[in-house]
Amino acid sequence: MKFVVVTHVDHVEVDGKYYAYGPYVREMNLWFQQVGEVIVVAPMRKLGEVGKIDLPYQAKKITFMQVPEFSFTSWQRVLHTLVVLPIIIYKVFGAMWQGNHLHLRCPGNMGLIGCYVQMCFPWKRKTAKYAGNWDPHSKQPLSYRHQRWLLNQPLLCRNMSVLVYGKWSHNSAHVKSFFTASYLEKEMLPVAVKPLALPIRLLFVGGLHPGKRPLLSAEVLKLLRKRRIEAVLDFYGEGSERAVIEAFIEKNQMKRYITLHGNTDADTLKKVYQNSHFLVFASISEGWPKVVAEAMFWGCLPITTVVSCVPEMVGYGSRGDILPPDTEATAAVIADYIEMPENYQRKALAAMAWSRQYTLERFENAIKTLLHA
Repeated sequence: MKFVVVTHVDHVEVDGKYYAYGPYVREMNLWFQQVGEVIVVAPMRKLGEVGKIDLPYQAKKITFMQVPEFSFTSWQRVLHTLVVLPIIIYKVFGAMWQGNHLHLRCPGNMGLIGCYVQMCFPWKRKTAKYAGNWDPHSKQPLSYRHQRWLLNQPLLCRNMSVLVYGKWSHNSAHVKSFFTASYLEKEMLPVAVKPLALPIRLLFVGGLHPGKRPLLSAEVLKLLRKRRIEAVLDFYGEGSERAVIEAFIEKNQMKRYITLHGNTDADTLKKVYQNSHFLVFASISEGWPKVVAEAMFWGCLPITTVVSCVPEMVGYGSRGDILPPDTEATAAVIADYIEMPENYQRKALAAMAWSRQYTLERFENAIKTLLHA
């Protein structure tokens, strides 16, 4: 089988290997195990450096078709897009012409082009992974809403399975609820839930970007310490908000209590989850936030917001907490757990039991079914 991937994720080539964002590559390598040949249509990173979080593709045979980056964020970028768009469409069409199975990564600008070009191949098998928020009532960019509409049209998406996170009403039959995974069954080591003893260890994992609201975690820590609750906070990730958080730490004299670790590898994060009490994650937009499922896998209780399928993940409050993005409310919930640690233990155990259903083996079997059914 010749498997074609159309994605907006940028790549870098080093010593004949193609690297990209680690969590995405881990998933794609599971798809690649089931096929003989892979064609990836995607942009290439301008600075050819492999980041700490990047991983290489692993495929029997891989062909990379580089396309120019494009966007619609300014008039200059729009003009650039109009120039390069014919080249991109030509390359996507050429790859799809060669492929036996077409796979789109959505939402994204390349996914949008893929949604249109795949209409030329109604007889070919296809999958589209919509990794964003499928909630029809959520506030999203126009291009995301348009991709969601396109992918929900059976006449426009012939022979396609559209994989989305969560269960939503008013979907066409070809739109299927899906999941993702991070760990193998052999990694499912018996772990006791960390006793809720001082210091309380808060955790933020993810990009330090405004949409993830990382500063909220720091403000929660400040409130806890104001309540004379001994607590510390660890940040894992990088992004534009790092400078904002550093300024907050300096202004509030929190250097002893807040640590910015930057990006790190998955093995380190496993230990971090096991040693943390709460994941404070108040993101604005998500699909299936892996950090929430990973924290639950290791008994770290998530405190998060209503976004995408997160309420389902945390059992609508039975294995985590769903709160508005409010620092006072978040600090109050943590303080309540300290007063009633048995509630924390019960929920953390329930979180672990739920998350450990979704192993990489189960994920791989689901992919096999999609490709070979």
